[in-house]
Amino acid sequence: MLLMNRFVLISGCSGGGKSTLLAELRGRGYPVVEEPGRRIIADELASGGSALPWNDTTAFLRRAIDVALKDMAMAKADSGWVFFDRGLVDAASALEALTGEPVLRAICSDHRYHARVFMTPPWPEIYVTDAERRHGFEAATAEYQRLMEALPTLGYDVISLPKISPSARADFVLATLARTPGSDAWSVDD
Repeated sequence: MLLMNRFVLISGCSGGGKSTLLAELRGRGYPVVEEPGRRIIADELASGGSALPWNDTTAFLRRAIDVALKDMAMAKADSGWVFFDRGLVDAASALEALTGEPVLRAICSDHRYHARVFMTPPWPEIYVTDAERRHGFEAATAEYQRLMEALPTLGYDVISLPKISPSARADFVLATLARTPGSDAWSVDD
């Protein structure tokens, strides 16, 4: 199946600088899709819901999969590169690890991002918890390791982001995408 490859996934370790990088890319005029998990947590806290990672992780991850699928459908209206702060692979791999349900390949095979996925490595010097990120650095590192194993099994080329400024990281991402064979934002990926 031929799919557009202009959807670029930025994933990796919690607290590794993903959102800051995406804010830099947004500032440069690129469309950015916010992290599903943070949006779900904000909605659940505002409504008194229980689909929170610390209350009902399974419900939270199922909702994250639904949100990520809707995000991908809506992003088709944007042109050029579209950058995603986490997404479908993150939620599906977490759900599979938690429940043993074989959802990763089942869902992610038909809904693809660009062949190159950019990963923020564990970066303890900038890691902080907050009202929405309650897990510690060890859990964040385990999540990163799980994604580093899952992404290549789905055929993604995983690119580790260097620990540099957000502006330099954005330059790195854009330069790497420019060096991708068929690098225009409309090229097609099998």
